[in-house]
Amino acid sequence: MTRKTKKLVALVGRPNVGKSTMFNRLAGSRKAIVHDTPGLTRDRNYADVTIDGKSFKIVDTGGFEPQTTDEVLAQMRTQTMVAVEQADIVVFIGDGKAGLTPSDREIVRKLQTTDKKLFYVVNKIDSEKSEPNLVDFFELGVEPIYSLSATTRYGLNEFLDDLLLEIDSDIADPTQEHVVEFTIPRVAVVGRPNVGKSTLINLLLGEERLVANPTPGTTRDSIDTVVRRNGKDYVFIDTAGIRRRSKIVEQVETYSVLKAFRSIDRSDVALVMLDAEELVTDQDARIAGYAHEKNRCVIVAINKWDIIQKDSKTFDTCIEEVRRCLKFLEFAPIVSISALQGTRCVKVFDLIDDLFEKYRKRVSTGRLNKFLETVLAKHPPGMKHRFRKNKIYYATQVQVAPPVFSFFCNYPEAIHFSYRRFLENRLREFFDFGGSPLKLVFKKRVGKLRNRAN
Repeated sequence: MTRKTKKLVALVGRPNVGKSTMFNRLAGSRKAIVHDTPGLTRDRNYADVTIDGKSFKIVDTGGFEPQTTDEVLAQMRTQTMVAVEQADIVVFIGDGKAGLTPSDREIVRKLQTTDKKLFYVVNKIDSEKSEPNLVDFFELGVEPIYSLSATTRYGLNEFLDDLLLEIDSDIADPTQEHVVEFTIPRVAVVGRPNVGKSTLINLLLGEERLVANPTPGTTRDSIDTVVRRNGKDYVFIDTAGIRRRSKIVEQVETYSVLKAFRSIDRSDVALVMLDAEELVTDQDARIAGYAHEKNRCVIVAINKWDIIQKDSKTFDTCIEEVRRCLKFLEFAPIVSISALQGTRCVKVFDLIDDLFEKYRKRVSTGRLNKFLETVLAKHPPGMKHRFRKNKIYYATQVQVAPPVFSFFCNYPEAIHFSYRRFLENRLREFFDFGGSPLKLVFKKRVGKLRNRAN
């Protein structure tokens, strides 16, 4: 049976009218950053919503300023119109505290030229005492106008009841939805501000999905984008540039950096982008180190390769420098790209496919213990004390994504760090885990050995 496409609901309005608050309220999460700062949301941000057995998608948009010469605001306006074109239902949101503005009038007239189902909402009406603030919006000559507060939920149910009348009942199997989502690689694109993260995703997607601007800090939120290539889907998470704490001066930027790290937490692969002119800075090492500590696959992409002077040894020299600075990622693949020119960017997909497959690889207990027997015969783990040998009895894989292996020993605390690293490297080579992170856990075997008297 073919699954019906979920309807898309776009939230549209001027900056700081409460679109992201409404987005979070409907999505049931704090996926969008909310702060009393106009223009905080700059890209399209999507989420799945299920209410009363009905599922649909919502898209939060940047503030719509119909008349502006500001480059970023103009790009945000373009992003909003793309969202409107894609949507089945458009919700105009006005600000009940600020009242009706000329921009509101122009936005509504613009929306009325489309063939979309329109809802008109006035937000920030917190109680019956605030209802008189609705009067100005009657000048729009539209009805009905829903007065509500996305923050306190006042008046929200009436709007949702009417919105849900436009949404079809679910016919999809929610368990199947989970399985499908699990098999799609989630790639967090991370790095310092202005290294080309949004430019790369726009290139891979083939459209201006994200606001890309030379001004550092253009991306404020973490945006999920589905990219399809050769019939396969990939979820790319564009994140705000991560700067040193000492350089984070705005409270909003603090939220952005926090969400960037959280994006790594919910990813399978961290695509760490470097600037070819600077290569690895202390902050780059911090970002890559965080991904490594969280046991995520890491791809190092050296961007802006088109603007540096090169000779036959340039790439090898850069690789050597990156390996020197990121010694803990000696197994991670490195690629040089130009997101602006498109050079070698397609190679990113092949690297993701390879890592994702190995990230979810499972080794049978039989094969694993044959491997262990061979390794132990040539390289035993050494001694705990002068007369006590360290012994590893058997091993088993207990988890995938990342692959986790449990080794059962007599003295797990005595297994030296260097021997742990040795086993990890042999596992990686023997079973072809490539650049996937591996986690080795050493446990004491119980129930088999008894303490000897004397």
